Amino acid sequence: MSELVPLTAWSGLEVMGPLSGGHRNTVLLGRLGEHRVVIRRSRRSAESLAWELDLLEHLHTDGVVVPETVPTADGQRHRDGWHVQLHIDGREPAPADDQALLAALRDVHARTSGWPQRPGSRSARELLTTEVGGDIDLSAVPPSLRETLRAAWAVVDPQARCVVHGDAGGANALVLSDGRCALLDWDEARVDDPLFDLAAPNEPLHTRAALAWEIATCWVVEPDYARSLVSRLE
Repeated sequence: MSELVPLTAWSGLEVMGPLSGGHRNTVLLGRLGEHRVVIRRSRRSAESLAWELDLLEHLHTDGVVVPETVPTADGQRHRDGWHVQLHIDGREPAPADDQALLAALRDVHARTSGWPQRPGSRSARELLTTEVGGDIDLSAVPPSLRETLRAAWAVVDPQARCVVHGDAGGANALVLSDGRCALLDWDEARVDDPLFDLAAPNEPLHTRAALAWEIATCWVVEPDYARSLVSRLE
């Protein structure tokens, strides 16, 4: 894999090996000087990746713990989709860390009210009347299921839109030694209703809407996983 990385774009960059969690993108552990770094390749368009990197710069400047991008030797933020970020040390959240994770997500939501939509992406509300956005292509979904997905989104009263992470579970969050939560891998971030980050078991309509989104966004790129979720929705 290392021969695919444009190593010379970052002076002294070395690949140490693969990292887990990159289901849709290549994610590698590397070293740049004295720093451990994460090397990622985005499959998004240049405009969509620029939106993501702009967002991370904004959140980092505002004190939210997110990956910090290391520019290339000539000052660019990526090279053909490859980008390098400083490695964040922490542990995966346990159930006892739920409040720290929710606090981090709410912080993101509060700091991105009015943020422009990610190029090529659509909110769930927009997908009630259009079929394609981000990883979602509702034309590929069987008609009866497509209507079930849209019904799950339509019954939820829309809240003020902001950036949602979209996939904050598992290895995409880390708890730091000071108890704060870092949010990683913003590949699925978009502007939408915050419920898609905050859905709780005691809010069945929100939980159902979030499950419908998971099915829709995985239907083309992770079809077996998406189909395994359908029985829970129906």
